[in-house]
Amino acid sequence: MTDVAGFDAVANLATVRARIVAAAAAANRDPAAVTLVAVSKTHGADKVAALIAAGQRVFGENRVQEAQAKLPPLKERFPDLQLHLIGPLQSNKARDAVALFDVIESLDRPKLAAELAREMARQNRRPACFVQVNTGEEAQKAGVAPRDADAFIRTCIEQHGLPVVGVMCIPPLDEEPALHFALLKKIADRNGLAGVSMGMSADYEVAIRFGATHVRVGTALFGTRPAT
Repeated sequence: MTDVAGFDAVANLATVRARIVAAAAAANRDPAAVTLVAVSKTHGADKVAALIAAGQRVFGENRVQEAQAKLPPLKERFPDLQLHLIGPLQSNKARDAVALFDVIESLDRPKLAAELAREMARQNRRPACFVQVNTGEEAQKAGVAPRDADAFIRTCIEQHGLPVVGVMCIPPLDEEPALHFALLKKIADRNGLAGVSMGMSADYEVAIRFGATHVRVGTALFGTRPAT
């Protein structure tokens, strides 16, 4: 079945889910331990609705404003949707992020930690948080350096009382992702964090082999992003 958005949501979702199952089985892991986050950034509400109709319930967005414009009506219709913020978060958008998202995956600096803690207390709403680790230490990318990750995680939990449940990374495009996935899993393990968000359309099966609990898949589900 091809939907009005011009792509086959049912087939795409079935293919990605089957590959998750196969990758988990190859790693002797329970496929149910891997959450598929459908990355809907730049794609319209019609495509999101098509994937919802196909059975997908977890979605990731990069920008707060885009998510605000697109997702609340769908969340009203489908209260079991879980919305993840996976892109960089400006401190002045913390209020909107806490109000809309169920999970914030891009916690990466002390100022943001403090602002999120204030907003969670003010709104009495506590979306789960992942600390973003810049495993490649790339200047253009958000995320805490690996050497600073342990101290930052402790600060977020102990000083700010944030519900930190995991870590997230985006490996450099020109490097072997497995090295970065292994590093992120070690950081999660030594800090007692169950969540490990890593792997995208090109490498999510590798990420599952290295212990990903959340894989963020866009192109394989939605097709090529529209020009912006």
